[in-house]
Amino acid sequence: MAILQILHYPDPRLRNVATPVSNVDDDIRHLVDDMFETMYAAPGIGLAASQVNIHKRILVADVSENHNKPVCFINPVIVSSSGIRRIEEGCLSLPGVFEEVERGDYIKLQALDQFGAAIEFETDGLLAICIQHEIDHLDGKLLVDYLSQLKRNRIRKRLGKVQKQSS
Repeated sequence: MAILQILHYPDPRLRNVATPVSNVDDDIRHLVDDMFETMYAAPGIGLAASQVNIHKRILVADVSENHNKPVCFINPVIVSSSGIRRIEEGCLSLPGVFEEVERGDYIKLQALDQFGAAIEFETDGLLAICIQHEIDHLDGKLLVDYLSQLKRNRIRKRLGKVQKQSS
């Protein structure tokens, strides 16, 4: 397994729309393992393949305190959503940024698991929010897209300064 490099905003590659996975094979399973390792090391609760510059429709998540409830969804599609929850979100591609976003509190989705089996999955609360956040990444949408232009510009400037200082 390997820790992959996470792209940071405003990297334009974060805007690429991920393509569906046509065949879940050993390469995809290896990628999923690397994504989990990267997510846990960051540390984070979710990661989309787009964030590591692999534009395939794959996401991993684990919102448990002990990191013992990992989930993986390949080609995820939300088929229903209900309720609304406004919650402060962070993002591994926007280090140090936390903003309130409104999302569905309950979701039902269809996807493939890391072995290629078709699954239907229902969840609510933090995991539902995390999954919606990661699906946004697969669609080229970012947390900042939910914010005003003023907030987006402030975040871009702050993260630009951080990147320059670390170079």
